[in-house]
Amino acid sequence: MSDSSDQKPRVAKAVILAAGKGTRMGELTRELPKPMLDVDAKPVLEHIVEGLRDVVGITHFFIVTGWRGEVIRQHFGDGSRWNVGITYGEQTVQDGTGRAAEPAKAWVGADDFLLAYGDILLRPPTDYALLADAFRESGVIAVKDGEDLSKGGAVVLDSAGFMIDLVEKGSGPPPPNSYYNAAIYLLPAAIFQFTAKLEKSPRGEYEFTDALKAFVQSGAKLRGVILTRAWADVRDPSVLAELNKKA
Repeated sequence: MSDSSDQKPRVAKAVILAAGKGTRMGELTRELPKPMLDVDAKPVLEHIVEGLRDVVGITHFFIVTGWRGEVIRQHFGDGSRWNVGITYGEQTVQDGTGRAAEPAKAWVGADDFLLAYGDILLRPPTDYALLADAFRESGVIAVKDGEDLSKGGAVVLDSAGFMIDLVEKGSGPPPPNSYYNAAIYLLPAAIFQFTAKLEKSPRGEYEFTDALKAFVQSGAKLRGVILTRAWADVRDPSVLAELNKKA
């Protein structure tokens, strides 16, 4: 393991993808984008911004909006109320996760950044520190143990804990040493070289996971970090209701 003198510093920028409509939420997202649904009387997206600010010290955010994006912009403004700076971009065509971060490319510049989805909630948010502390090689991918791998991507790790493959749901039994893709990443700006080359998957979308696989196949070392605290993909009304019940 590298000593502290050659470890990368913690990232200062975060890109949050918040463009999707969240069709599985039904009427709940008729007027609101899914990341603005409340958990414990506060939008999920606000929990994310505050968690990254307080745990990792991130103060520069780029939020990619889409469906009812004005709701997000009106709520957060320039971010000054949260003592952060927020820039916005819009995903005008909903053609998959692979191109969703493209509006942030110029803003990211040459910097490393954290990439998260606006419906992925860590409670408490302390596991963000695990991810930032592990960012020593090419990048970090958050994973969960004990999740149902039939419902999401399976990240296959080697004996040293680095990603060697990412198997999407429905692709057959997951290989040994597979973990659920928790969909939080710390990455270099070079990842945009791989998203730019994406071709549409069989379901007609650009898949971010395909860019991650190409990144690893190019020789990048993407460290898998197993989250230790509660993680939730706020995907449907039942998950939202359970989170609020616990809150």
